[in-house]
Amino acid sequence: MGNCQQLLSLLHLSSPALPVGGFAYSQGLESAIELGWVKDRATMVDWLSGILSQGMSNLELPVMRRMVFALAGEDSRSIQYWNQFLFACRESHELQFEDQQVGEALRRLLLSLEITGVDRLPKPASYALMFCSAVQHWDIDIEAALSGFCWSWLENQVAVACKTIPLGQTDGQKIMMSMKKQIEVAIERSAVLEDDQLGVSLPGLAIASALHETQYSRLFRS
Repeated sequence: MGNCQQLLSLLHLSSPALPVGGFAYSQGLESAIELGWVKDRATMVDWLSGILSQGMSNLELPVMRRMVFALAGEDSRSIQYWNQFLFACRESHELQFEDQQVGEALRRLLLSLEITGVDRLPKPASYALMFCSAVQHWDIDIEAALSGFCWSWLENQVAVACKTIPLGQTDGQKIMMSMKKQIEVAIERSAVLEDDQLGVSLPGLAIASALHETQYSRLFRS
């Protein structure tokens, strides 16, 4: 596949228009806003920076590197292991449920697009595993793929903030601009971690997510 087709495939996979239901989830951000932890552009950047630098760079991103390698080698044991590893690291019911629901929605979409091998992957499948299966099938460069994954996450989080703080569209764009370098750093860090260094503990996110389960008024499912 040529570079243009790889880029278009990545844009397709990372698009907020991808029908997997990601817009319905806030990943604990709605609760953080309700608690007053996130209330403006500065606190939003702090929240996102913590998740990216202390969470995603140590968990999703390095695990996805391993998933793509395992998928390329048809290593079913490693695929199963890293899929279960991600689920085990979800610190609340809502975060695990979201991962399962969005992952299975992406599986259904990829099946409808006739992506081979998707039907043989573990069930339930994490969103990261399904994302990686498309990355491997379309032969997308891993560094570019991780950039797209992070950007998709960032767009969704900013969309949540714009609806609930509320945050203006211009401030939302400023947040995204300010996170570009941090995404690059997180991706670079994910490349040098050993297996025994992977994992995450984000107490604030875990607390916010757990409290969201009984939050009285909410727009999002997590």
